[in-house]
Amino acid sequence: MTFEARLRDRDDWSIGDHCSAGRVLDLLSTRTVFLVVRECFYGTTRFEDFVVRVGTSAPAVSRALKQLEAAGIVERMPYREPGRRAREEYGLTAAGEDLLPVFLALMQWGDRYLQDGAPPLAFVERDSGAEIGVQVVRDPGPHAKSGDIEIRLNRR
Repeated sequence: MTFEARLRDRDDWSIGDHCSAGRVLDLLSTRTVFLVVRECFYGTTRFEDFVVRVGTSAPAVSRALKQLEAAGIVERMPYREPGRRAREEYGLTAAGEDLLPVFLALMQWGDRYLQDGAPPLAFVERDSGAEIGVQVVRDPGPHAKSGDIEIRLNRR
Protein backbone atom coordinates (compact mmCIF):
# COMPACT_ATOMS: atom_id res chain seq x y z
CA MET A 1 0.00 0.00 0.00
CA THR A 2 1.05 3.56 -0.58
CA PHE A 3 -0.28 6.83 0.74
CA GLU A 4 -1.54 9.68 -1.39
CA ALA A 5 0.94 12.56 -1.54
CA ARG A 6 -0.58 14.66 1.26
CA LEU A 7 -0.37 11.71 3.67
CA ARG A 8 3.18 10.55 2.91
CA ASP A 9 4.76 12.51 5.75
CA ARG A 10 3.43 10.30 8.53
CA ASP A 11 4.69 12.71 11.21
CA ASP A 12 2.35 15.45 9.95
CA TRP A 13 -0.85 13.58 10.66
CA SER A 14 -2.26 11.02 12.98
CA ILE A 15 -5.54 9.17 13.04
CA GLY A 16 -4.90 8.18 16.66
CA ASP A 17 -8.13 7.08 18.33
CA HIS A 18 -9.94 7.28 15.00
CA CYS A 19 -8.09 4.27 13.55
CA SER A 20 -10.70 1.67 12.63
CA ALA A 21 -8.22 -1.20 12.98
CA GLY A 22 -7.36 -0.05 16.50
CA ARG A 23 -11.02 0.20 17.39
CA VAL A 24 -11.72 -3.34 16.14
CA LEU A 25 -8.78 -4.64 18.16
CA ASP A 26 -10.14 -2.84 21.22
CA LEU A 27 -13.51 -4.49 20.67
CA LEU A 28 -12.14 -7.98 20.00
CA SER A 29 -9.38 -7.44 22.54
CA THR A 30 -9.47 -10.75 24.35
CA ARG A 31 -9.33 -14.35 23.28
CA THR A 32 -12.68 -14.92 24.98
CA VAL A 33 -14.42 -12.13 23.02
CA PHE A 34 -13.11 -13.43 19.71
CA LEU A 35 -14.03 -17.04 20.54
CA VAL A 36 -17.55 -15.97 21.52
CA VAL A 37 -17.88 -14.39 18.06
CA ARG A 38 -16.54 -17.63 16.55
CA GLU A 39 -19.16 -19.59 18.45
CA CYS A 40 -21.91 -17.27 17.23
CA PHE A 41 -20.85 -18.04 13.65
CA TYR A 42 -20.81 -21.75 14.55
CA GLY A 43 -24.42 -21.48 15.75
CA THR A 44 -23.99 -21.33 19.51
CA THR A 45 -26.76 -19.28 21.12
CA ARG A 46 -27.03 -20.27 24.78
CA PHE A 47 -24.86 -18.95 27.57
CA GLU A 48 -24.00 -22.35 29.06
CA ASP A 49 -22.89 -23.60 25.64
CA PHE A 50 -20.61 -20.58 25.17
CA VAL A 51 -18.93 -21.34 28.50
CA VAL A 52 -18.27 -24.97 27.53
CA ARG A 53 -17.26 -24.32 23.91
CA VAL A 54 -15.04 -21.32 24.61
CA GLY A 55 -13.46 -23.19 27.51
CA THR A 56 -13.39 -20.38 30.03
CA SER A 57 -15.28 -19.20 33.09
CA ALA A 58 -18.88 -18.04 33.12
CA PRO A 59 -17.88 -14.54 34.31
CA ALA A 60 -15.44 -14.19 31.38
CA VAL A 61 -18.12 -15.24 28.88
CA SER A 62 -20.63 -12.91 30.54
CA ARG A 63 -18.22 -9.97 30.20
CA ALA A 64 -17.53 -10.85 26.56
CA LEU A 65 -21.24 -11.07 25.71
CA LYS A 66 -21.95 -7.75 27.46
CA GLN A 67 -19.09 -6.10 25.56
CA LEU A 68 -20.32 -7.50 22.24
CA GLU A 69 -23.91 -6.51 23.01
CA ALA A 70 -22.90 -2.96 23.93
CA ALA A 71 -21.03 -2.72 20.61
CA GLY A 72 -24.06 -3.96 18.66
CA ILE A 73 -22.37 -7.21 17.58
CA VAL A 74 -24.74 -9.59 19.38
CA GLU A 75 -28.27 -9.23 20.64
CA ARG A 76 -30.26 -11.08 23.24
CA MET A 77 -33.43 -12.86 22.24
CA PRO A 78 -35.90 -14.36 24.70
CA TYR A 79 -36.84 -18.03 24.60
CA ARG A 80 -38.78 -20.32 26.89
CA GLU A 81 -38.68 -24.08 27.11
CA PRO A 82 -41.95 -25.71 28.22
CA GLY A 83 -42.23 -25.75 32.01
CA ARG A 84 -39.18 -23.48 32.43
CA ARG A 85 -38.68 -19.82 33.17
CA ALA A 86 -38.05 -17.40 30.32
CA ARG A 87 -34.39 -17.12 29.37
CA GLU A 88 -32.30 -15.39 26.76
CA GLU A 89 -30.08 -16.59 23.97
CA TYR A 90 -27.66 -14.65 21.80
CA GLY A 91 -27.38 -14.09 18.09
CA LEU A 92 -25.36 -11.96 15.73
CA THR A 93 -26.74 -8.65 14.57
CA ALA A 94 -26.17 -7.38 11.04
CA ALA A 95 -22.97 -5.73 12.31
CA GLY A 96 -21.90 -9.05 13.80
CA GLU A 97 -22.65 -10.88 10.57
CA ASP A 98 -20.45 -8.32 8.79
CA LEU A 99 -17.51 -9.64 10.83
CA LEU A 100 -17.66 -12.86 8.79
CA PRO A 101 -14.88 -11.86 6.35
CA VAL A 102 -12.69 -10.80 9.30
CA PHE A 103 -13.28 -14.12 11.04
CA LEU A 104 -12.69 -16.15 7.87
CA ALA A 105 -9.57 -14.15 6.95
CA LEU A 106 -8.01 -14.86 10.34
CA MET A 107 -8.94 -18.55 10.05
CA GLN A 108 -7.54 -18.68 6.51
CA TRP A 109 -4.27 -17.07 7.60
CA GLY A 110 -3.99 -19.43 10.58
CA ASP A 111 -4.70 -22.42 8.35
CA ARG A 112 -1.91 -21.38 6.01
CA TYR A 113 0.77 -20.35 8.50
CA LEU A 114 0.01 -21.90 11.89
CA GLN A 115 -1.24 -25.40 11.11
CA ASP A 116 1.11 -28.32 10.82
CA GLY A 117 -0.47 -30.12 7.89
CA ALA A 118 -4.07 -29.77 6.80
CA PRO A 119 -6.29 -27.48 8.87
CA PRO A 120 -8.95 -29.24 10.95
CA LEU A 121 -11.94 -27.53 9.31
CA ALA A 122 -12.95 -26.60 5.79
CA PHE A 123 -15.40 -23.81 5.03
CA VAL A 124 -17.42 -24.51 1.89
CA GLU A 125 -20.42 -23.12 0.11
CA ARG A 126 -23.37 -25.17 1.29
CA ASP A 127 -24.98 -25.69 -2.12
CA SER A 128 -21.95 -26.28 -4.33
CA GLY A 129 -19.32 -27.54 -1.89
CA ALA A 130 -16.87 -24.98 -3.30
CA GLU A 131 -14.25 -23.82 -0.82
CA ILE A 132 -14.84 -20.40 0.75
CA GLY A 133 -11.92 -17.98 1.00
CA VAL A 134 -11.28 -14.31 1.62
CA GLN A 135 -9.41 -12.06 -0.80
CA VAL A 136 -8.88 -8.38 -1.32
CA VAL A 137 -10.63 -7.58 -4.57
CA ARG A 138 -11.18 -4.40 -6.54
CA ASP A 139 -14.90 -4.76 -7.19
CA PRO A 140 -16.52 -7.39 -5.01
CA GLY A 141 -19.40 -9.40 -6.34
CA PRO A 142 -22.09 -10.99 -4.24
CA HIS A 143 -20.75 -12.23 -0.94
CA ALA A 144 -21.69 -15.23 1.17
CA LYS A 145 -23.48 -14.94 4.50
CA SER A 146 -22.74 -17.29 7.36
CA GLY A 147 -25.92 -19.21 6.59
CA ASP A 148 -24.53 -20.03 3.14
CA ILE A 149 -21.45 -21.73 4.59
CA GLU A 150 -21.12 -25.29 5.77
CA ILE A 151 -18.24 -26.24 8.06
CA ARG A 152 -16.79 -29.66 7.39
CA LEU A 153 -14.02 -31.77 8.79
CA ASN A 154 -11.10 -31.35 6.46
CA ARG A 155 -10.19 -34.69 4.96
CA ARG A 156 -7.18 -33.63 2.91
